[in-house]
Amino acid sequence: MSELSRPDPDGREVPPDDAAAVNALRSAVMRLSRRLKHQRVDESLSPTEMSVLGTLFRCGHATPGELARKEHVQPPSMTRIVAMLEAKGLVRLEPHPDDRRQKVVTQTEQAEAMLEESRRKRNAWLAELASGLDEDEWAKVRAAAPVLEKLAQL
Repeated sequence: MSELSRPDPDGREVPPDDAAAVNALRSAVMRLSRRLKHQRVDESLSPTEMSVLGTLFRCGHATPGELARKEHVQPPSMTRIVAMLEAKGLVRLEPHPDDRRQKVVTQTEQAEAMLEESRRKRNAWLAELASGLDEDEWAKVRAAAPVLEKLAQL
């Protein structure tokens, strides 16, 4: 059995073409992600802190427990991350509307502006990189974008 045709976690045999595609996708996404991480506006924020701000941007607000689940970290870790973001003026903790024992985390206008600038910088970098593609390759990227977004949400 080759490295690329091992069973998937459910014990099913992965066809070699699919295994090769998964391997290529994983490798490309990891390399591209590493390069995108270098296109940061605020070097003082960790990638995890940036990710939490991005999650808050998408969902509006969340409890620390909800953020921990969405970010796949332990609740005590999220509590520390939220405290650091609050100390930097990037999030606010507000009373939960239904449960006085909990707090709701909301990003500040400063965080929104920083995220917008970060998005602009990363999009410009990626657009410049993509300018090296021919029209057929760029059409494939446009078609693949929603599928990759779906994969990221699964």
